[in-house]
Amino acid sequence: MGLFTELKTSISRVTDRLFTDEEPKRIGIYGPPNAGKTTLANRIARDWTGDAIGAESHIPHETRRARRKEDVQIEREGKSVTIDIVDTPGVTTKVDYEEFTDEMEEDDAIRRSREATEGVAEAMHWLREDVDGVIYVLDSAEDPITQVNTMLIGIIESRDLPVLIFANKIDLEDSSVKRIEDAFPQHKTVPLSAKEGENMDEVYEKIAEYFG
Repeated sequence: MGLFTELKTSISRVTDRLFTDEEPKRIGIYGPPNAGKTTLANRIARDWTGDAIGAESHIPHETRRARRKEDVQIEREGKSVTIDIVDTPGVTTKVDYEEFTDEMEEDDAIRRSREATEGVAEAMHWLREDVDGVIYVLDSAEDPITQVNTMLIGIIESRDLPVLIFANKIDLEDSSVKRIEDAFPQHKTVPLSAKEGENMDEVYEKIAEYFG
């Protein structure tokens, strides 16, 4: 894309925003630790704004505070939506400092676990009070029927929030999208690999359709 075309596109997006009264919708990215939430948030942000949201890591609870990327305009199949992406910490029922001792000293592990616990509380606050819709990310190589997933999906349904379930990591050998579809048949499940960028066209199409 040439410089002139990029400039024209940017001006067009700003103009569109100036002449609309709609506020961006806050879309929370939720799910258990290490499901690939930040990887997905970064891919969406880079694809549509050129900037990432936060650091990615194989260590659980790398995201310990909710991070927000504003004014992400997604366009697909004649539909468009402007959203604020809220990348939330992974939700779990218990954070044990021993999860981190292979990667860091004990004092650092204890501090990390405390921060992660606070992050879970913050994620729950956002879900109960401050999001307009949810992208729920699951590792498709893991069993989706857990206490945390059942609880969070129940809270989302009780708030009557629009929700898309993303079956992430389809590039893994043990991936099973059907297992997730069978676990939550009442919601649309979209397969993808956020890391490899597989099936992102459908991801963006469904985001524009569900949250637009």
